[in-house]
Amino acid sequence: MGRTGDFLRSLFGRGRHLDAAHADELRIDFKTRYHHFKLLLAANNQSLEIMASIEEALQGARPFGMSHVRSWCTRVSTQVFQIVKHLNDLAPNRYEVLHERFRDIRQGIAPSLEEVRVHGEGPRVLPLGCVDRSFGDQTGGKMANLGELRNRLHLDTPDGFVVTARGYRCFLEANDLQPEIDRRIQSVEGKGPDALHGLSASLQQLIIGSRVPDELGEEIRAECRRMEQDGVPLNLAVRSSALGEDEAGASFAGQYRSVLNVSPENVLQAYKEVVAGKYGLAAMTYRLTRGIRDGDVDICVGCLRMVDAAAGGVLYSRNPVDARDESILISSAWGLPKGVVDGSSPADLFVLSRESPPRILERRIARKERKLVCDRNEGVRRAGLAEEEGVRPSLNDAQAVELARIGLALEAHYGGPQDVEWAVDRGGGLRLLQCRPLQQLESAEPGSGDPEAPVGPVLLCGGVTASPGAAAGPVFVLRKDADTLRFPAGGVLVAVQSLPRWATMLDRAAAVVTEQGGITGHLASVAREFGVPALFGVPGAAGGALPDGAWVTVDADRGREYEERIDPLLARAGPRRRNLMAGSAVYRALEEAARHITPLTLLDPDSPGFQPGNCRTLHDITRFAHEKSVEEMFRFGRDHHFPERSSKQLFCNVPMQWWVLNLDDGFVEEVKGRYVGIDNICSLPMLALWKGITSVPWEGPPPMDGKGFLSVMFEATRNPSLNMGVPSQYASRNYFMISRNFCNLSSRLGFHFSTVEALVGERAADNFVNFRFRGGAADLGRRCRRVLLVQEFLEGCGFRVEIREDHLSARLEGFEQAFMEGRLKVLGYLTIHTRQLDMVMANEASVNRYRARIGADIQRLISTG
Repeated sequence: MGRTGDFLRSLFGRGRHLDAAHADELRIDFKTRYHHFKLLLAANNQSLEIMASIEEALQGARPFGMSHVRSWCTRVSTQVFQIVKHLNDLAPNRYEVLHERFRDIRQGIAPSLEEVRVHGEGPRVLPLGCVDRSFGDQTGGKMANLGELRNRLHLDTPDGFVVTARGYRCFLEANDLQPEIDRRIQSVEGKGPDALHGLSASLQQLIIGSRVPDELGEEIRAECRRMEQDGVPLNLAVRSSALGEDEAGASFAGQYRSVLNVSPENVLQAYKEVVAGKYGLAAMTYRLTRGIRDGDVDICVGCLRMVDAAAGGVLYSRNPVDARDESILISSAWGLPKGVVDGSSPADLFVLSRESPPRILERRIARKERKLVCDRNEGVRRAGLAEEEGVRPSLNDAQAVELARIGLALEAHYGGPQDVEWAVDRGGGLRLLQCRPLQQLESAEPGSGDPEAPVGPVLLCGGVTASPGAAAGPVFVLRKDADTLRFPAGGVLVAVQSLPRWATMLDRAAAVVTEQGGITGHLASVAREFGVPALFGVPGAAGGALPDGAWVTVDADRGREYEERIDPLLARAGPRRRNLMAGSAVYRALEEAARHITPLTLLDPDSPGFQPGNCRTLHDITRFAHEKSVEEMFRFGRDHHFPERSSKQLFCNVPMQWWVLNLDDGFVEEVKGRYVGIDNICSLPMLALWKGITSVPWEGPPPMDGKGFLSVMFEATRNPSLNMGVPSQYASRNYFMISRNFCNLSSRLGFHFSTVEALVGERAADNFVNFRFRGGAADLGRRCRRVLLVQEFLEGCGFRVEIREDHLSARLEGFEQAFMEGRLKVLGYLTIHTRQLDMVMANEASVNRYRARIGADIQRLISTG
């Protein structure tokens, strides 16, 4: 019969017959309990890890999307369901009410996960002449504002039309795209930047490869025919106008796609490319970082007559980096404004006053070598500039003043600072291409941007403050798009151009330094939004002056880069980053779901309210189930009583009787005789306890004074069961029940009782030790003082201790195996060396002597392996 047969034969006790069925039932009972117990602990560990991820996300530690919210809620619910199931398997039908509480809590979470797509009705295509800012829910903010400028303020804008949100939905529905998009997004949740790159490419290919439905295509072509009626050859700027793109607090600067100088024959293809831009890497990363749900973003598309610009750029009606500065800023370059807004071209800067008429306060004329122009047939290209044109201002004074006047009028109309994209056509007329709210930072500290003596070795000086502040980190020189995959968290991003696509790294970047670009570019806007210090227009930054991998400190306020980390400067600058997701739809969804998941209201296991019906959250269920699973698991040691021959006597040189019951795999080899040696024990917690028991020989009972002796005699006469002369099979026998990772030790040494229950293995989250200690022969006062002394030692070792009169309970959990084994050695030592100490607890000198000696022994035990 092998191991099982030997185990069964050992279960024949004196005067008691334990048959094979009973023995098998006992073994199966333990294995079944242990199996469910381990599974419950594993699920408990997983659920707590997910709850920690939820808490980190709510604190702004990481960006997340609705797929993350659903995944976290689904995973934690699955784990908690497993916890409830295994607890009821461990203790059949004892905690059925937890199933009901779990269902109620899940019902509370469910509404937070519903992503309701609310879409207005209306035409699929609208002429720009019919649009004003009240059409934002149909045309998106960009085109709604452009219609406002054209139709309400009667400013000069290009003619055009808008493919609306309804048109976008018609396109998706005709190709059944949304379910497939949702499936692909959910499939890569939590898989890192590489997966996001792949997802972006696959979704864009999916959309571009789809067909524009006939009805929508015909309406678009009809609008093109309308615009051609004036006889002027028509080419179009096809531009995104996403719903919510220009809402307060979210700039979306440069994150979506525009296709310029498109012929009417290719407008449908350009439309699909702009729609596909919703899933460009920069746009997806931005929405994830800002907590914007995918379903809340419908891509409307504006199709405008292309302006063949002689010059173009951006106007800010106020200084975006300092609310105290009321200057008007205009960035300008030759050719199309795209080179200014995407930071790929050097730009002139004009600073104007707010008086009437505005006055030019400052001109900074850049050296411009190339310009972006419309190609003869279709598309755009870069053209070289003659040297004399490159150093000439791209905007004359009259044009600058007129732009400033328009900026002031728009600010008055909208009631806040404005960001305006403009172009000068070949006839010298000003055309407005876009108007949106300007995100303006709070006022800087007085004097924060003033020159001062350098605070360390300076590597570079100069540039413009695109985003204020100071930060330090290792330099990472970005030379190609593939480098974005290697960009380290906390790095200083250094590049030649301030391209909008570098915004994908701003949630990880400490600071940004570029050789080109200005304060009005898209990357500058997003850097300010994210609170990342940025210096643009720093000559030589990417050419070796800032060595790749070297630590530098960027002072964006004063235009300096220092060697190494300058802590005083960083402390003075203070933090500028904020939780960009707070208040977003995704953040609110997780916040609402978390109310039913993470709070812990069941705090005290000994409270009368610690009942399954009082579990209000999933965290409450995990806490309750963990406590009760330990109790139910170790009930095994209290429910089964074994006669002497059902276990093996430990063969050792300790003058006490120790008995071992091998429940599963606690022996190296099965033992046929009556005795087992310690070298045949492989139970990790028992071996650790045994080291503590045998590490320091017991010196015998402490010497008693007369009062101590009388106290013992009084207790012995009052409670005869404590009398050492009363025969008892338990007076000197102590029982271990073991498996490889489990141990239950019940001992009675002298007049005190103790129980150690432990599970110790490689998984730290599963490890725990329970210790109970009570009894003694002296009066209650001395016994209580003894448990206070034991409490002192245990709390010094990290145990949580509770005391009720002379009863002590201690607990330790969640530490690595070596740590737990060290603490079990301490318990083994205390089990031997604290017996009968209650008799000297009235003598302060004796107490201090034992405190010092026991404390020193414990330190040696912990420090030795």
